[in-house]
Parts: sequence; C-alpha cells; structure tokens
Amino acid sequence: MKKVRQKKNTQAGFTLIELMVVIVILGLLAGVIIPRFMGETDKAKVATTKMQIASLESALKMYKLDNGSYPSTEQGLQALVEAPTAGNLPTNWRKGGYLEKGKVPKDPWKNDYIYICPGSHGDFDLSSLGADGEPGGEGFDKDINNWEIE
Repeated sequence: MKKVRQKKNTQAGFTLIELMVVIVILGLLAGVIIPRFMGETDKAKVATTKMQIASLESALKMYKLDNGSYPSTEQGLQALVEAPTAGNLPTNWRKGGYLEKGKVPKDPWKNDYIYICPGSHGDFDLSSLGADGEPGGEGFDKDINNWEIE
C-alpha cells in the first residue's frame, strides 16, 4: 500500500499583533526623530538666506563698480540680470548680467528679497522677511537684513 503524504497547511507571514507592534515602534521613532530634523531645516534656510544676501551684495557692488551707482529701488534687483531701461541708465552694464544663473533668486521660503536704495542703514538695504513672509517676527519668522549679517 502506498502511503499518502499530507501537505501541511502552513503559511509564512506576520500576525496582526506583530504588525501592530512594528507600527507602534515606527510611530514612536518618528515622534522622536522628526521634530529634531524640522528645526535643522529651518536653520539651513536661515543660513542659505544669509549666503544669498551676501551674494546679492557682491553682485550689487560689481554693478556699482561698472556703472558708478547702485540700481534704484524702482529698478530693483532685476537690474542685475537685465539692463534697466528707465531711471538712471547704466553706462557700462555687463553683458550677461551680474548673477550667475541669470535670474534673481527668491529666498528659501519662495519670497522676493526686499531691496531699497538708498537704504536707511547703508548705501542699500537688502532683506528677507523670514519664514512667515511678514515684517518683524521672532525665531525663524524674524527678518534677515544685510546690515545685521556679520
């Protein structure tokens, strides 16, 4: 007589309890780790803003060396990428402009930089309104101004 072998009906997998334990552990880790990285992102945006302001200041100084004066408030930072057609026209505007990428950058929060010339704190004032996009503020919402950067 032949013996009939029976297949065992075993399935490999996870039980519902094992899955729930893993989900709870991942939730706890996310609750501890994510807030730490969120603050680092804001710090990086502030540092990036300060570097962009320094870069814009350098471009403005090159513009002044070539043309004898800074762009007016009305001409704005756009004068660094396109030769102005109104106001005090530049006499020796550099072909290709004064910014590498050929466009005026926005701050890391996607807002335009504020440029005023003549400025109340120097030849020109250059500012970012920070994370909230509103004047004033504290913490990461605080305005970042060229005259306050060391």
